[in-house]
Amino acid sequence: MEKMTIALAGNPNSGKTTIFNYLTGARQHVGNYPGVTVEKREGHRSYQNYDFKIIDLPGIYSLTSNSPDEVVTRQVLLEEKIDVIIDIADATNLERHLGLTVQLKELGIPIVLGLNMMDLAEEANFKIDVDLLATLLGHPVLPVIGTKSKGVEELLQAAIHLFEGRDRYQERPIRYQKEVEAEIEILRNLMPEKIKGDENSVRYRPAIGRWLAVKLLENDPDVLARMKKKYHADDLLIQVEKSRRSLEEHFGEDPELFLVDSRYAFARGAVRESVLFPGDDRESMTEKIDQVLLNRFLGLPIFLMIMWLLFQITFTLGELPMGWLDMGISKFAELVHGILPDGLFRSLIVDGIIGGVGGVIIFLPNILLLFLGITFLEGTGYMSRAAFIMDKLMHRMGLHGKSFIPMILGFGCSIPAIMATRTLENPRDRLVTILVIPLMSCGARLPVYTLLAAAFFSPNMAGNVIFSIYLIGILLAVLMAKLFRTWLFPGPAEPFVMELPVYRMPVWRSVLTQVWERAVLYLKKAGTVILAASILMWALFTFPQTNGASNFDAAQAMEQSFAGRIGHLVEPVLEPLGFDWKIGVALISGVAAKEIVVSTMSTLYSMEIDEEAGLSSGEVSLGFADRVRTQSGFTPLIAYVLMLFILIYIPCLSTVAVIYRETNSWKWPLFVIGYTLALAWFVSFLVYRGGLLLGIGV
Repeated sequence: MEKMTIALAGNPNSGKTTIFNYLTGARQHVGNYPGVTVEKREGHRSYQNYDFKIIDLPGIYSLTSNSPDEVVTRQVLLEEKIDVIIDIADATNLERHLGLTVQLKELGIPIVLGLNMMDLAEEANFKIDVDLLATLLGHPVLPVIGTKSKGVEELLQAAIHLFEGRDRYQERPIRYQKEVEAEIEILRNLMPEKIKGDENSVRYRPAIGRWLAVKLLENDPDVLARMKKKYHADDLLIQVEKSRRSLEEHFGEDPELFLVDSRYAFARGAVRESVLFPGDDRESMTEKIDQVLLNRFLGLPIFLMIMWLLFQITFTLGELPMGWLDMGISKFAELVHGILPDGLFRSLIVDGIIGGVGGVIIFLPNILLLFLGITFLEGTGYMSRAAFIMDKLMHRMGLHGKSFIPMILGFGCSIPAIMATRTLENPRDRLVTILVIPLMSCGARLPVYTLLAAAFFSPNMAGNVIFSIYLIGILLAVLMAKLFRTWLFPGPAEPFVMELPVYRMPVWRSVLTQVWERAVLYLKKAGTVILAASILMWALFTFPQTNGASNFDAAQAMEQSFAGRIGHLVEPVLEPLGFDWKIGVALISGVAAKEIVVSTMSTLYSMEIDEEAGLSSGEVSLGFADRVRTQSGFTPLIAYVLMLFILIYIPCLSTVAVIYRETNSWKWPLFVIGYTLALAWFVSFLVYRGGLLLGIGV
């Protein structure tokens, strides 16, 4: 089979990842806002006589080097052998998306343009003359409905025809004003010989010299640096300055501005020629909905109401299956307890493994319901509106609404959220957003919240309690962003125009696939990391054994264990917050992963029941929440403060590692560990002492 490499490019929100998933059979996350594809991904597909390697590039708006996503895309397109680019554009927002298409054309790589969301464009009464557009652009243009997999196979077919030279289109190169073209030619002639040699050796790259010349006129810092360091092209760089000054004097503005304007003028002209728009007096459904959801007075209350409903539904609907799972695991523990003889092995199986892992698994329904709700909202396009609604507040904090998108992603997991900050062009905005994302409640914290809310609050209050914790996380993140922007990274926020995609009904197959993957990941984590941590915690709570050496009871024996000694070491620091040594042990274990807090508590209270003299084996089947309520000695106030502490304190080790990778320095991960720990203690102290003074929840 012949091999072919295809790069899948496009703006954010173009539906590129949906098409990549269909082409390769992958199950990548599909969202409806920038930053979903945070780095390039590769997949393979056999089609006809070809073995396709398909590279899914990050969604970008331009080929500058202002953001990490753009840098990744440029590196792939310039340094790898790409046979064909499949460029995906949103047919309902064609002029904006063709801006990138025009830039891709300048690279000289063959392009197939897929007009995605053609069904929505037709519903909006856009009439697109696809053949005329193909003639104007000089490459194939195909209508596509990615969510229904219509027209996707035809993209591969067109790529093959283009690769084999069976479809020929008249080249339509982008031409600038004659003064600009003259300067481009001068710079091309001064290009180092090595570049000219590369130009001849790389397939489909005769335009690379011209592209580099254009980038030099745009003062592209990456290209300038490469010319200086790699090619030592001093004469060329001197001429670049002369050319830029000449053009600036002639046009009266920065060359970068009119070069960008020229490209968009081409895109604008192509759209005007080939697209018939509906009458201006026709109001789309999206505009009607936005009049309510983005209302300056109603927008924020509606957003908060939607999020509140999501948490209420999560807790209310999740309570029943969670109870079934809890009962099933407790009965299973009781059965195993009755079968195995008394001893260390039974304690390991019942208390360590079934107690620890089972204590995490019972929260699977809640995790899935919350993720289902967030994924559904993402798919409709509402989450982009949430960022737009928060834009005004974020500006006051020194950031813009675009930073809120990675923060919302943090509800699922901090790791992809931190990677999604690559869409932020301003390095200060990006770093501040990375620093505050750990304050957003990730899915790993939800089991802890659910356990404590179910154990210490009435069913009517539990959903409100969890919602308040999530809300406090957002508020703390925004306040810390203001603090960091003021003291660590002063300077004005960069203006940004928020992109608002049209509303659409999510593809249920995609939504359910993502929820299913979430379930598999959760269970996999329970069977590996949580299992190992549960066994370790059981060992720490069991050894050294005091049987026969003294007349300690079960509680005293656990205090003398390794875990007990560790807990007592940190107890003086945690005592002002109302926490005892047992919570100290659970919090230390939660640094690895927040679910381990739950498994540690489950192991701890299972062992206490099992070892209490006079208790029957039937009491092993006591519900998890009941065990925590009866054995912990918590008050509702302590339970709430514990939720707050877990919300704020040190992120999991995986998140710390990703912060290191994204900042390329240990300074910032250590800073996050330090400030979250201090902030968690300070906030918990205020709430606990304030609650005691006011007599709330004591």
